[in-house]
Amino acid sequence: MIMWEVKDDEGYVRGKNKDLNIAMEMAKLIDEFVTITDGTTEIVGKFGVDAVEEKILPDGKSYDWTMRRDDTHRKSRKTL
Repeated sequence: MIMWEVKDDEGYVRGKNKDLNIAMEMAKLIDEFVTITDGTTEIVGKFGVDAVEEKILPDGKSYDWTMRRDDTHRKSRKTL
């Protein structure tokens, strides 16, 4: 059976559940950028965010999807 883990931005497991919907509710309660994973699939983001407009979250903080990627991927990104 699949077990979903909710990890904070530092990689610490903050919760586990067999139900993805419950794992997403946990992520909303953490109220920060998280990773939900079953060991194969990863879902990342700040749950409960209604919109990201021009790379800005509703709370005014900057959002960049590449911030979750490792250094290898960052180095390979093209700059404009």
